[in-house]
Amino acid sequence: MATVIAVLIDSGVMIDLRSDTVTRPSPAMRNAMAEAEVGDDVLREDPTLRALEERAAALTGKEAALFCPSGTFANQLALFTWVDRGSEVYLNENAHIVQHEAGASAYISGAFLRTISPSSANWTEWGDLEPRIRTVTDQHFPKPGLICLENALSDGTVQPLESMSEIRVGAARHGLPIHMDGARLFNAALSLGVEAKDISDHTDSLMFCLSKGLGAPVGSLLCGPKDYIDRAFFKRKIMGGGMRQAGVLAAAGLVALDEELPRLGEDHEKAAQLAAAFSALEDAFEVMNPHPEINMVFLKLRRGGADIEQRFLDRLAQKNILTYPAEGGIFRFVAHRDVKSEDIDHIIKVLPDIAGAV
Repeated sequence: MATVIAVLIDSGVMIDLRSDTVTRPSPAMRNAMAEAEVGDDVLREDPTLRALEERAAALTGKEAALFCPSGTFANQLALFTWVDRGSEVYLNENAHIVQHEAGASAYISGAFLRTISPSSANWTEWGDLEPRIRTVTDQHFPKPGLICLENALSDGTVQPLESMSEIRVGAARHGLPIHMDGARLFNAALSLGVEAKDISDHTDSLMFCLSKGLGAPVGSLLCGPKDYIDRAFFKRKIMGGGMRQAGVLAAAGLVALDEELPRLGEDHEKAAQLAAAFSALEDAFEVMNPHPEINMVFLKLRRGGADIEQRFLDRLAQKNILTYPAEGGIFRFVAHRDVKSEDIDHIIKVLPDIAGAV
C-alpha cells in the first residue's frame, strides 16, 4: 500500500495534506541548487549559505543566524547553547520540543524540561509561567535556565504579541532568556498582520523552518545575538552539523523566501475553505478550529474508535486524499503550495460521500 501511495504522489494523483513538509522543490529552487556558488561552511567559506544566514538575521531582526539541517536540530541546538546540564527549561506541555522531538534534550543538552499546562489559552501565558520559576537557591532544586515559546503553535493557533510581551518583561525580571520555536514563523506573522521581526523582538533566540510552509527541501535557521550564534556554531559541530558545501541547500532556501513569502496567504485561504467544508458536515465532523489562523485544519470524527478512524483514512485515500492517522483522536489537514485550487474543489465535492461512510 505504501508503494502504491508513493507512486500516486509522484504522479500527482494524490492530494497530500499530511504536512507542508511534503512539498517538492520548485523549478527555480532546483536551478538555484544546481548553479549555487559553494565553499566549505565549516570554514565559513560558503557564500550562498552566508547570504541565507544574513537574510534570515535581517528578516528576524537578529544580529546573526546559523543554518541547521532541521527544525528539531535548531531547537535542540538552541537548548544546548543556552542552558547548562540539569538546568530547568519552562515550556508548554504540548510544545513540539516536548511532544515531537524524540526526547532529544535528554540526550543532547541534558536540560530538565518543566512542562506547563496552559490555564486558558492554548499558548503559555506569563501567569502560567511565573509560579513555576524557582526563585530560591537550594541544593534540591534545578537552576532556572530558559523559557521556550512556540509561534505559530503546533495546534495551528497563534500567540498574540501582547501575551509574548508580558512574558518578555517577566523573563527579564528573572534574568531568563527566551527561545522560540518559530517553525511557521511567517504564517504566524501573516495571521497577526505584522512582520516576522515584530514577533522575534519578544525573544532572545528563535528558529524558523524553510521546509514548513516555505517549500524548500531542507533546512532551518537559528537566529539570535552574534555571541550566542558564535557559541551555537561550535555546538553545532558537536552535534554533527558541519555540512561543508551546504550552499546547494541554502540556494533553495533563498528562492523559497523570495517565492513563498508573498503567497503564504493562499495557503491560509485554502485551509479556511477546507474548514468550512468540514464544518458544513457537522453530523460527521467536529472541526476544532473552524476559522483557521494559519494553514492547518484540525478535526475529530463525531463517531470515534480506531475502526471508524481507519475507515475515514481509507475513504480519503479512495478519493485520492492523504493525511496522517489521528493523534489522540484528532486529524490534521495542512494546506501548502502543492495543493492547488482544483484540489480543494475536488475535496469539497467528495466530502459528503466520505462523511456518509463515517
